[in-house]
Amino acid sequence: MRPSGRKLDEMRAVSVETGFTKHAEGSALIKMGDTHVLCTATIEDRVPPFIKGSGLGWVTAEYGMLPRATNTRMRRESAMGKQGGRTVEIQRLIGRALRAGVDRSALGERQITIDCDVLQADGGTRCASITGGWIALKLAVNKLMKAGDVTSDPLIDPVAAISCGIYAGQPVLDLDYPEDSEAGVDGNFIMTSTGRLIEIQMSAEGSTYSREQMNQLMDLAEKGVTELVNIQKEATA
Repeated sequence: MRPSGRKLDEMRAVSVETGFTKHAEGSALIKMGDTHVLCTATIEDRVPPFIKGSGLGWVTAEYGMLPRATNTRMRRESAMGKQGGRTVEIQRLIGRALRAGVDRSALGERQITIDCDVLQADGGTRCASITGGWIALKLAVNKLMKAGDVTSDPLIDPVAAISCGIYAGQPVLDLDYPEDSEAGVDGNFIMTSTGRLIEIQMSAEGSTYSREQMNQLMDLAEKGVTELVNIQKEATA
C-alpha cells in the first residue's frame, strides 16, 4: 500500500555515522532512508546576552539545505541575503526541542550550537535534524564531562522526533516525500525517551482527522521515537 512497500508502522532504514567531521566537538551523519542530514555541535564559552550572569547554559540550532538536496536546485539563502521563513521556523524548533532534554544549570554558562545541514531531502528533514542533533549534542557533552568541565551530565532525557500521517486513509509512520506530498494529514512528533511530549505539529490537507486517528498517530510516534532513542544510545555509547 505504501510506495516504499513498508508496513504501516515501519520506519525507513536508519543509520548514524559519528565523528563525521574532524573539527566539531560532536558530529553525526544521520540517514533516514534517502534523507541525509549532517549534524555538528560547537561548544563556546559564552551565552546570549539575555542569560549572561544567570549561571545557565544555552543550546541553539541552525538549519540549512544544500542547493541540490532536492530534486531541483534551490538558491543558497546566503545568496538571497536572508533566511526563508521555513528555515527560521525549523531551526527554532530544533533548538527548543533539544533544550527540553537539557539541565541548563548543570551545563553551566556556555553555549552549544547544533548545525543541521541537509545533504539530501526525502521528507522528514526536521525530524532527522532533531534526532541527529541530539547525538551530536551528546557527543559534545561527553567531551565536556571527560575534560571535567561539567561535573554532572546535563542531558537529562534523550530527545527524538518522527513524522506520522494519514496516507491513503491509513495511519503511517515516518513519511517519505511521496507520502508526505499526498498525505491527507501530516504531523511531526517531538518527544523524550520517557514519552513526554515536547511539540506536535499537525495539519490536515484536504481532509480532517478524528480523535481516534490522532491517538493512532500518537501510538505510532511513540513506537518510532523508542526505536530512534535506542539508535541514539548505541551511537553515543
